[in-house]
Amino acid sequence: MKNMLKTLSLLVAILYSLNSFAQDEFTLAKLNGTAPDFSFEVKPGEFKKLSDYKGKVVLITFFATWCGPCRAELPHVEKDIYQKHKDNRQFELLIFGREHDWATVNKFRSDQKFTMPFYPDQERKIFSLYAAQNIPRNFVIDKSGKIVYSSVGFNDADFAKMKAEIEKQLKR
Repeated sequence: MKNMLKTLSLLVAILYSLNSFAQDEFTLAKLNGTAPDFSFEVKPGEFKKLSDYKGKVVLITFFATWCGPCRAELPHVEKDIYQKHKDNRQFELLIFGREHDWATVNKFRSDQKFTMPFYPDQERKIFSLYAAQNIPRNFVIDKSGKIVYSSVGFNDADFAKMKAEIEKQLKR
């Protein structure tokens, strides 16, 4: 009986930890819910809204230049997602630098030799619609505007799931 309780406790802990990566208590925008709309600068003085991308599969990534897991994840986003889908009219990648301005995201992009677009979220206005804390964060939004995938942190297994979800959504 004692071993069964230990096994059950371990199983509950594993299931909770697996679920907590995608939907922790700090995730405000929930799976299967409508992605919160927002306005952002695509270049200084020029704005778009998330809803302008309805009909496309959108990957939103939140990062910070000082964040180790973010710095580990972004080269994979560049190579495995952006380079693969950058010419696909049904896909959009939105990478937001949490608490960063244009100068900071542009310098980081240049220093790291990224070609994918980066946008500032200097006051956490966009991030605060999706989460309370913890980065990197990813949200895949389907063509109807529904969140179909989310993750917190970076690991190979979650990244593979995200790539598979993007592929699945693009085939629809």
